[in-house]
Amino acid sequence: MDDSLSFESFLEGARKAAHKAMDDHARGEYDEFVLHAGVAIERLGKAVLVGKNPIYVAEMRGSAEMLFHLGGHRTASKVRTIGAAETISRLRTLQILPADGQLDLLIDLRNGVAHSTGGEQGRALLATLAKSVQALHVGLTTPLTSFWGRWHSAVRIAIDHQRNQTEREVQLRIRQARNRFDDRFGNLPAELLEGVQAPLRSRRSEWFPGGIHKETGEPGPPMGWFPCPACENNALIVLAAEDEEPDRYGGFFGCALCGLRLEGTEELLAAKLSLPEGSV
Repeated sequence: MDDSLSFESFLEGARKAAHKAMDDHARGEYDEFVLHAGVAIERLGKAVLVGKNPIYVAEMRGSAEMLFHLGGHRTASKVRTIGAAETISRLRTLQILPADGQLDLLIDLRNGVAHSTGGEQGRALLATLAKSVQALHVGLTTPLTSFWGRWHSAVRIAIDHQRNQTEREVQLRIRQARNRFDDRFGNLPAELLEGVQAPLRSRRSEWFPGGIHKETGEPGPPMGWFPCPACENNALIVLAAEDEEPDRYGGFFGCALCGLRLEGTEELLAAKLSLPEGSV
């Protein structure tokens, strides 16, 4: 059997596709996320099947050429293996993957991504990718941590049901922003990175009024520069009184270096940012 159909080849292909999917999700490119997530699950599924028996990835329609190819007795004129849907079907037959409507949806979106968009629907399928990879790793000798690498903590958060939805979403964005900062500045010489970070350290790390209201003369809503929960550089928090409840605040947090964005009091608190007394 040729190396392209080996367990190691399928596993490495799955790992690369999964990392591309995570990068896509972090950039908000959810159509691309669906495409790469589907490829990751298909290739990891094939790695599992090949690990049990190479013949399990043979396409059964047409001639028996691929059966002999995978058995090592002949070389096929055209290498053809099963697709994603059949891969998942065989894994379920072997009771390796459970039935999962969200996984079926991900594969359907992946197969139609050239003609339609996954959009926000794709955004919500990160947990499906994480759970599917976890299920497929059961019984493999390769550790899940080495498969996910720098994304390991992010995928753990995606399937952590001890947190509510807002906490999961915010903590995931923090991990994504941390990796984005490393991608942008990780290879920068220390003196150049210092030049980028130094101006932010001088920012006022306390709450102060955001200007003066032009009609009433009253101080504006609180704002301040505080350490970013993703990259630890000073970033701006701006609070704004909510129209319905003038004594309560909504808010916005934005980091210029890692790109982390948070909106509303609930997200700010989920990121463990301290707000001024009386603002919540």
